[in-house]
Amino acid sequence: MKVPFSPPDIGEDEIAEVIDTLRSGWITTGPKTKKFENEIAAYCHQNKAVCLNSATACMESVLRFLGIGPGDEVITTAYTYTATASVIVHVGAKPVLIDTAENSFFMDYSSLEKAVTDKTKAIIAVDLAGIVCDYDYILKIAENKRDMFSPSNDLQRAIGRIAVIADAAHSFGSKRGDRISGELADFTCFSFHAVKNLTTAEGGALTWKPINGFDDDYIYKQFMLLTLHGQSKDALAKTALGAWEYDILDTGYKCNMTDIAAAIGLAQLRRYGGMLARRREIVEKYDALMQELGFEPIKHFTDEYTSNAHLYMVSLTGKDITYRNELIEKLAKLDIAANVHYKPLPLLTAYKNMGFDIADYPNAYAKYSTEITLPLNTCLTDEQVDYVIKAFHKVVTD
Repeated sequence: MKVPFSPPDIGEDEIAEVIDTLRSGWITTGPKTKKFENEIAAYCHQNKAVCLNSATACMESVLRFLGIGPGDEVITTAYTYTATASVIVHVGAKPVLIDTAENSFFMDYSSLEKAVTDKTKAIIAVDLAGIVCDYDYILKIAENKRDMFSPSNDLQRAIGRIAVIADAAHSFGSKRGDRISGELADFTCFSFHAVKNLTTAEGGALTWKPINGFDDDYIYKQFMLLTLHGQSKDALAKTALGAWEYDILDTGYKCNMTDIAAAIGLAQLRRYGGMLARRREIVEKYDALMQELGFEPIKHFTDEYTSNAHLYMVSLTGKDITYRNELIEKLAKLDIAANVHYKPLPLLTAYKNMGFDIADYPNAYAKYSTEITLPLNTCLTDEQVDYVIKAFHKVVTD
């Protein structure tokens, strides 16, 4: 029996929605993208949302909108995928990487607080595996450091402190208490890549909390300009009779979402409640296995938060990196695709070349060296889940 890691869950609803789009004569950014933006905003309890072609584009757009660039610092975790930190480099700012807390996959908040300087303009927290960070705590750190904050433009002055950005690539639909991802940080950036819980094939979205003195329609317009060449009218607006004329207000970028992608997302969003419920069923089965074996799965459901169960990450307690790698190979021979999330950034060549040394991140390395991620997706049948459980048990106990 083959068990793929994370195939996209595409059904007849998505296919029908895409066919409708193809027949409509409008396949790039248009009515369905706008509808999807409205539905994302409503889902996240915000006034507006912007849909782009990736979470990476969303994060970089937020940094550029905030006016962050050379001479500025942005703090994030060492335990993440490169996109979180690469966008900081793209805008010319300095990435400041923080180790995880001991025996945790998440940023050490005490180290975060100590890392703040008068050059710090933003914190990018990472919602790993579907678990939202403690944004109340992070925002409290930003408030406590308000006197150190040195704004360089009107927007930064309006916020009045370090901006808190959620790399929520993994956490669409997750909650902390009764608040959903998208309403916790100042800005929240989602991914709808093919391997995510909700997909548009390629895509992402961003939401934001209201900012005093800056109307949400104005903010939305700025993101539209930034992400479509600085053009004063999008393609949809230009289709009105006689409305061909436009201006270029800035030398912006090109990272808009298409209606084909949005069509997939609209269908996915209609199914999303059932998809999350199925993920929880699988997690509960896996958790029972890990409790029996004495391993530590990441906790998806607690009194503090409810995860969307994006990744099933396990710490192989008492084992080492050699054991973990051999375990992945043994599972592969049984046609089970396991993975690792993630190699800490200081292990990667690009970040080594920036001067980062993994020796400075012992907690992140310790978690990475014994981490394994099992298949968790809504295409899994009960038979496949049972096969993974039996195979994992056999490989570990033989």
